This record gives sequence, C-alpha cells and structure tokens, in this order.
Amino acid sequence: MIVELGHFALVLSLAVALVQSVVPLVGADRRWSGWMAVAEPAAVTQLLLIGFSFAALTWAFVTSDFSVRLVVLNSHTLKPMLYKISGVWGNHEGSLLLWVLILALFGACAAVFGQNLPPTLKARVLAVQGMIGAAFLAFLLFTSNPFLRMGEVPFDGEDLNPLLQDPGLAFHPPFLYLGYVGLSMAFSFAVAALIEGRVDAAWGRWVRPWTLAAWVFLTIGIALGSWWAYYELGWGGFWFWDPVENASFMPWLIAAALLHSAIVVEKREALKSWTILLAILAFGFSLIGTFIVRSGVITSVHAFANDPERGIFILMILAVFMGGALTLFAARASAMEAKGVFGIVSRESGLVLNNVLLTVACFVVFIGTIWPLLAELLWGRKLSVGAPFFNAAFTPFMVVIALVLPLGAVLPWKRAELGRGMRPLWGALALSAALGALVFALQTGRSALGPVGLALGAWLVFGTLLDLWGRTGRGALGGRLARLRRLPRADWGKATAHAGLGVTIFAVAAITAWQVESIRVMKPGETFALGRYDVLLEGVREIEGPNYRSTVADFRVTRDGAEVATLHPEKRVYPVAAMPTTEAAIDYGFTRDLYLVIGDPQEGGGYAVRSYIKPFANWIWGGALLMALGGLLSLSDRRYRIAAGARRMPAAVAAE
Repeated sequence: MIVELGHFALVLSLAVALVQSVVPLVGADRRWSGWMAVAEPAAVTQLLLIGFSFAALTWAFVTSDFSVRLVVLNSHTLKPMLYKISGVWGNHEGSLLLWVLILALFGACAAVFGQNLPPTLKARVLAVQGMIGAAFLAFLLFTSNPFLRMGEVPFDGEDLNPLLQDPGLAFHPPFLYLGYVGLSMAFSFAVAALIEGRVDAAWGRWVRPWTLAAWVFLTIGIALGSWWAYYELGWGGFWFWDPVENASFMPWLIAAALLHSAIVVEKREALKSWTILLAILAFGFSLIGTFIVRSGVITSVHAFANDPERGIFILMILAVFMGGALTLFAARASAMEAKGVFGIVSRESGLVLNNVLLTVACFVVFIGTIWPLLAELLWGRKLSVGAPFFNAAFTPFMVVIALVLPLGAVLPWKRAELGRGMRPLWGALALSAALGALVFALQTGRSALGPVGLALGAWLVFGTLLDLWGRTGRGALGGRLARLRRLPRADWGKATAHAGLGVTIFAVAAITAWQVESIRVMKPGETFALGRYDVLLEGVREIEGPNYRSTVADFRVTRDGAEVATLHPEKRVYPVAAMPTTEAAIDYGFTRDLYLVIGDPQEGGGYAVRSYIKPFANWIWGGALLMALGGLLSLSDRRYRIAAGARRMPAAVAAE
C-alpha cells in the first residue's frame, strides 16, 4: 500500500509541476498577482509530494519489500542497513527520484526564502523550475518508474553493486546531485531575467548564492568521489579522467566561472550577456552529464548503463531547455547593455581572463570526453582519449589561472597599474620561487613537476594571505590584527577557497612527481623494501563478512627496525553479485600514505602485491575541503544571501 501511495504522489507531483510551469508565467505576463501567487504553494506542495514518494521507496528498501522490482535488483536481506538505504539511489530509477526531489527542494527554498524578490521575477523563476521538474518527472514516470511490482515475488534480492557498498559512495551521489540540480536555479534566474529583459546588479546578487551553494556541493561531491576511487578501487589513483568524473567536473568549472562573472555584474554592471550565457551553460553541462551517465553510451564503474531510449529522452530535454534558453538569449542579448567600462589592467579584466581560462578548460574536457562517442557514431571508429591527452591539454590552463589569480584579486576596479598591483606581492613571488628552487635542488633525477607545483601552490597561498593582510590598511600591528578579525566573511571565504586551490595544485603535482611504486609476487614470510620502509607479508587468511567472503593479507611495515604500521588489504568476493572487489589498506600520514593492495594468487605460489608511497595524498582532499569551506564562509555572509540586494529594488522600480 505504501508503494502505491508513493507512486500516486509522484503522479500528483507531475500535475502540480505542470500547474507551476504555466499559471505563474501567465500571471507574470499579465501582472495578475493571484496567478503569480500560485507559484509558492505549488513549489512547496511539489516538494512534499516527491518527499513522500522518496520516503515510500526508502521504506521498501529498508523493509526488503521484494515485490518491488527495483528492490529486487538492488538489495538483499544480508546487506547492512546503510547500504540498504544508499541502495535507494544506487541505481538509475532511485537516483533519478533523488534528482527530482532535490530539484523540488531548491524550488521550495526559492519560494520560501525569496520573499523580497520582485513578484514577476519570482513567479518566472519558479515557473522555469516547474518546467524542469515536469520534464524530469515525466521522464521518471514514463521510462524509469521506480515503483514497478514483480509478477512473482522472489525470496531474496540480487544485491547492490559491491563497488557501491561503501560509505564514500553512500554520500557521494547526494552531494553531487545537490550541485548538479542546484545549477538549475542559476538557469531559472537567467531565463526569467531574459523574459523580463532586465539584468542588473540586484540580479547578480540574487543569482550568486544559488550558484555558490551548488558549487560548494559539487566540490564536496567530487572530492568524495575522488577519495572513494583512491581507497576503494585499488588503482592507487585519485583521478582517472573517466567520462563520469568529467561529467561532474565540467559544470564545476563553468560554475566557478559564473561565480566570478556574477561579481562583475554586481559590482560594475558589466559582462551581463556573458554571465547569462554562463548560467545557461552551467545547467546545460549538468544535463550533458546526466545524459552521459544514464544513456548507456559509455561504460564506467559508476555509470548507469541503461537502454538508449532513455538517452534519447534526456537528449530531448537537453534540446528543449538549452535550445529554448539560447534562442531567448539570442533574441534578448542586445537589451542587456553593459554600463561599466574598464581598462585592460583592472580587476574586471582579471575576472574576464579567469572566465575565459575556466570556460576553455571546460570545453577541452568536453571535447576529450565526447570525441570518442562522435568518432564511433559518425565514422564507426573506436577511439580512446585517456589521461595523457587531458593532462597535456588541461594543465596549462590551470597553471595560467594559478599564476594570475593572486594579482587579479588585489587589482582595483575599473583601472589599475600593473606595477603598483604587484608591489605587495613581490615578497610572496620571491618566497614561492625560492621554495620551488630549493626543492628542485634537493631532489635528484626527478621531474620538475613537483617543484613547479610547490611554487604555484605557495604563490597562491602566500598571495592570498598578503591580500587579506593588505585589507587591514596601515597602522600598529594590534590594530591591523583587530581589523583582520573584523573583515567580512566573504573576504575570508574568498581567501580560504583560493588557498585551498593552491594546496590542491601542490598535492596533485607532488603525488604525480614523487610517488614510489612497487609491483611484485610475494609469499608469506617474505620482505621487500619500499622507499625507506621494509614491508613483511606475515600471512594470508580467509574471513567471512556479512554478505561477502574475503582474502585478507597481514603486512607489517617497519622503518629502521621500528614498526610503523600493520596493514590488512583484502580481496572480497560477493557471492550474490558474483563480483570481486579490492579493499586497499592505507596508513594515512600527514605528508605521505603507505598504500598496499593484495591481488590474486599466482600459479607458482604467492600473491600479487602492489605497494605505493603516496606523498601528500591527503592534501588533495584537504585542499578541496578548504575550497568548499571558503564557499560556505562566503555563503554565510549576509550580503550574499538571496534578499541582500532586494532593498534597493523597489526604489529602482518606482523610478522607472
């Protein structure tokens, strides 16, 4: 009964979404306040209905209701409770239901917390959100219904993909979807502004918090996925340029560009058309990511490989929303006249360069991701675009961004002098270059990538710290420290995010340049040297888990005779899914990780063993968390909340 009620609630939510799509839009066009007022209760009602539907599906998973087809395909009675719950979104249908739930959540938040938005703009924003919701609810109900029943109820289920039975993967998808779907709000604000023919500083203030929230969630989601791949897949890497990884990375890059572009709209009322275009593209790349993951056109360890008909449905959604938004953009672009003018050397120019680099870098990733699909579709040729292409084509853009970011952050608006802008940064530049040169001199026979990465990371961190210190003015040390504490949270947020980028750049360069790797066959009782450590395989044993069998190796790691760690990598087999997984054993350290993986038994006896020393591995995710923390600090600044710029709006409307 609960399952049928969940299905019925989903059907009702589609009807509500259709009403939300049409009635407020007509009301805004005719200035009928009653029709415009329908948007708010419709958005909240849609959230409640989809929330009930999601709760009903979760109940089916928790109680192991094997009369529901989705539960049979993705659950099992022996599965731990955490993975029964995460099994709700560990599949195409359930994850799509989570997708529309988050979409409804953002729409309801705009309805509840956007009280100071102009009524016509608010009605149009919620109407566009309703259109997106209606499209995906139709996709869910007509092609991917999660509430289908089984004709014959089995005694047990087929279990969830063992790779997804991990805490990291339990939380990774919800954060990613919060980011993907959060960009729909920037899209809705952009389309609503195009319909009204008005983009101003207040619009820039309104769109930034939504974009910032989506970017923060995407950052956390990408970091969780990278960390999961690092410790779970046993490959020893943190980023593989997998198409599904790229699907989340592309909207992250465009969202970062949109955040910086919206600053120019807010402060100088310039780059209006460009900012609107970025808002459209950001959500467009989210839809492209949805297509890549759910169409079955690619094979990945974390893709939903489904039938092509579903991919065609998503392509239709992409064509309608992107085609419609871009057509509207072409028709209205001339009305968005920029008011602010600025010189070649200015903060505006620095932000424009930032935008260009991020956008071109995104399209490089897009071409590398989509080109094999086009080659197979158009010419029947199977091509592979791997890490060498992405590393060579993408890295230069990040290097240039790292070089210009500290300078661009300190330049004044409108017009600046390059020499004057660099004056407070020469010390940071000299110290960063000295650190890079010192490390290059100390290392022998290694790549210059590590020292260069250290210099770039240090330049970002030191430049950011000097920017903060420069905002305290002049005077006694005590007074400057007091002013430093009183700086707006947005300033602290920007500094934290930029420093986090510097930490991540250094860590990626360090782990790439200085990693130590060893692959060998070992028998119990044997020892080998791994860098400065000695690794002893003490023994191999078999254990039984709750829903798997595991081969566990016991390693003892010593350095100069002193024990450093005891590690227990595993090779698991899940009988229900008939699938093996690798569980790496990692001794986490501040400056290095010891990483051991046990492989299959060999014909001549012994086991394949892969071992690594991963320098500064944790700094990669530490830097990502710093970036997310910076976004949260900025988001907590009252000046950047949704209604922050609304006080000036009534006066502006009255003046017109």
